[in-house]
Amino acid sequence: MWIATAERTREIDRSAAERYGLDAKVLMERAGLSVFQSIQEMLPSGRVTVFCGRGNNGGDGFVVARHCHLAGYGVDVLVAANESELSPDAKVQLDMARAQGVEPIFADDARFARKAECVGCRDLIVDALLGTGAHNEVRDPIRYAIQAINRSGVPVISVDIPSGVLCDTGEELGESVWALRTVTFGLPKPFLFQGIGLEHSGYWSIGDIGYPLALLEEETEAQTIDALWVSQMLPERLRASHKGDNGSVLIVAGSANMPGAASLAARAAYRAGAGLVTVAGIPAVCQAVASHVPEAILLPLPETHGVVSADAARVVLERQHKYHSAVFGPGMTHEEPVMEFLAKVWAEWSRPSVVDADGLNAVALGVPPPVQDAVMTPHPGEMSRLLRCSIAEVQTDRFRAVRSALVQYSQTVLLKGPYSIVGEHGQPMNVNSAGNPGMASAGMGDVLSGIIATLLAQEVPPYFAASCGMFWHAVAGDLCAEEIGPVGYTAMDVAQALPKARATILATCEAS
Repeated sequence: MWIATAERTREIDRSAAERYGLDAKVLMERAGLSVFQSIQEMLPSGRVTVFCGRGNNGGDGFVVARHCHLAGYGVDVLVAANESELSPDAKVQLDMARAQGVEPIFADDARFARKAECVGCRDLIVDALLGTGAHNEVRDPIRYAIQAINRSGVPVISVDIPSGVLCDTGEELGESVWALRTVTFGLPKPFLFQGIGLEHSGYWSIGDIGYPLALLEEETEAQTIDALWVSQMLPERLRASHKGDNGSVLIVAGSANMPGAASLAARAAYRAGAGLVTVAGIPAVCQAVASHVPEAILLPLPETHGVVSADAARVVLERQHKYHSAVFGPGMTHEEPVMEFLAKVWAEWSRPSVVDADGLNAVALGVPPPVQDAVMTPHPGEMSRLLRCSIAEVQTDRFRAVRSALVQYSQTVLLKGPYSIVGEHGQPMNVNSAGNPGMASAGMGDVLSGIIATLLAQEVPPYFAASCGMFWHAVAGDLCAEEIGPVGYTAMDVAQALPKARATILATCEAS
């Protein structure tokens, strides 16, 4: 599903009217009805307060209020504007609501403040104050209304976007509504995946308000991917295949203080279907891998004070013809010998690779990335170092951060986090639609690296390997959350769940 910016949303509205004759009032009616249907799911009966603004988002709110009133809900409508300030389409919906017995209270009415301070006694609040076009710092009476909503402790459903959130970045415009649920229209918007919008949107869904399908299928800069998309990209295992046909993965990882990273990546590679996995690391790392992943082949490397020695580069390069892909970085540290080792290897490396963790730190410190195709997999902290900016700047606009990294490094980039994003020059950015907060624990990135490296070894191009890998990894996490519990499962649990996750993804394709 394509992701629409505020400008793209306006273009869809214009095209719906100009090319298909869909009147704005019709779309507003359908939008309000879509929100009302969500209200019925959350609250079969009860008392509702609808906060409306002066624009078309407020018009949607008047439609919601009318439907709630006709369905027997107790309804208050508080308008954070004066009646004379309403947009023409919002005024039409106000008149229709009044005709059905709804009587709004406007900001210039003394009752407005009293009612706003008493919303804590209601069962549900509908936020229809500001829409996706808002871009200025919120001011009273909108600001006052947002504060009253957030103080109330009452569940909130936001219309299209939580008021006070900037559509294209998820930034907060001074104050913003914290919603339990957001019903957005037509297509998902960038604020759902980043910034404060990610949290303040709560559980979100797409309301179908009758946009022509052709408008929704026009390509944008980014899209969410799902099981059906991924299932069509995963390699098929042939009946007559042997281990040599299914990819040989090299994992260069670990140090004396962090030997476990190599084991996690190796276990994930095997669970993702690699035919052969070799771990190259110092002796302590090899010993740890032998204990936890007995299937792995070991390539001991010379060490210097608990990290890989720069002299180990020749050992790896002499054997690179044996491997179809590699992982560089997990648990290696960014000590000087490690950076010298990576610089030597990457200058001559000829296989696709995954650069993660301390491999990314080495790049941030000036080591040129591999000359061959690579997938760089930074978390926000690593991305901030790669781009020489703050973590807050990365998280404020994650799409922009990915674009910047593509320009600077010319490799496929996977920015990890809630709704991970994959970018590559000439391709739309892919946004993950699976995963859960329980995956925020140590070692998850090592597992992801092993999955992506396996797909690369099976000749999946980097953009698709990264996109499929992140989704597959997330589905495995969702299975763990369901079967073990939402918090407390480990990265090794996720690695173990990969075969079942793959079967789950492929079942989607078979069912379609």
